[in-house]
Amino acid sequence: MKSLYSLFSYYIATVWVINGLFCKILNFVPRHEEIVSRILGSQYSGILTIMIGLSEIVMAVWIISGFKTRLNAFAQIIIVAVMNILEFILVPDLLLWGKFNSLFAFLFIVLIFINEFYLKPKQPNHHA
Repeated sequence: MKSLYSLFSYYIATVWVINGLFCKILNFVPRHEEIVSRILGSQYSGILTIMIGLSEIVMAVWIISGFKTRLNAFAQIIIVAVMNILEFILVPDLLLWGKFNSLFAFLFIVLIFINEFYLKPKQPNHHA
């Protein structure tokens, strides 16, 4: 189970890095800045998109660090859910798969949940 947990943890972190670095910071997918522009306004959409991308990279580092993994999993689930609900309602026309994107977001949330709460090896209890 530990190797599967590690594999999924690295996969999840990679998703955050790809979205943060390549899609937002390096702007390989300009649609992301357009989404930010439509939701938060165009005046600062460029810098906000980069800040969101940096935050996604920080999330990946947090995942790999193994620090407070349950808090991390809850944070990821909430962020992905809120972000996708907002996009579903406000900018479905800008999403790669339209409203169908919410299915992929849900599956990603399920993966995060299963990885943290079912696949993560149990830590021995040192309380005597």
